[in-house]
Amino acid sequence: MSELNYHHLRYFQAVAIEGNLTRAAVSLNVSQSAVSTQIRALEDRLGQQLFERRGRALLLTEAGRIALDYANSIFASGDELVATLQASGRQRRALRVGSLATLSRNFQLKFLRPLLGRSDVEVILRSGSAGELFAALADLHLDVVLTNQDPPTDTLTHFVVRKLDEQPVSLIATPELAEGDLTLEERVSLHPMILATSGTALRMGFDAFADRAGIRPQIAAEVDDMAMMRLLAREGVGLAALPPIVVRDELATGELIECGALPGFVENFYGATVERKFPSPLLGLLM
Repeated sequence: MSELNYHHLRYFQAVAIEGNLTRAAVSLNVSQSAVSTQIRALEDRLGQQLFERRGRALLLTEAGRIALDYANSIFASGDELVATLQASGRQRRALRVGSLATLSRNFQLKFLRPLLGRSDVEVILRSGSAGELFAALADLHLDVVLTNQDPPTDTLTHFVVRKLDEQPVSLIATPELAEGDLTLEERVSLHPMILATSGTALRMGFDAFADRAGIRPQIAAEVDDMAMMRLLAREGVGLAALPPIVVRDELATGELIECGALPGFVENFYGATVERKFPSPLLGLLM
């Protein structure tokens, strides 16, 4: 075999997934000997052993794991090519957006607004953890990931990150908790707090503010979802450290009050993509 080809890589991927020649042959609807021959040909071409046998199982070697990463990327690029070129003649174009589950819904809506309501665009929105979303982005199953966190460092995938917006973080409270002519430090010392969970940018920023002020706040709730923080703030459970965009509607109606911006504390919003041969033209309208 002088060159790598789709055929050999597909057989290799099947064995890597199944961990067994017989099951791989069944999934490919070919004979076991055909699968074995293709794997040997690929190993000869690469000059590396891709599997090691343990009992009846075939496990990937280090070279095999590297080869599988590249094979998955190659197949994803092929799927992208077919989908992109087939879609070029269709009326509706799809944009696949991943959004961190904890990200402000109002920010997501603001980002997507230029495309919403267009008859020629279908927005597919998926939420999840950072790990899930960046893995999907690396495999080209998403066009962009919206996040307020830095993407993971990956030597095989180069994420392109663009800062889209930044929002000040403020103390948000019901009118009852916002009463009185108090400083932010006095208010935090007096009332329980609704905070993002440890390790998040929102929490680290608030903790830095509290440390500078010498405050040990009473924590009423630690929450990893902006929508839940919004609901708890509306219930008067405590003061919430939030970007005002999260509770924009409640601030407009007076249901919640912005007591003041926490000094030196902003939340950054990013859009992450990967370098693609056929980038979505819709992203140019948003990014």
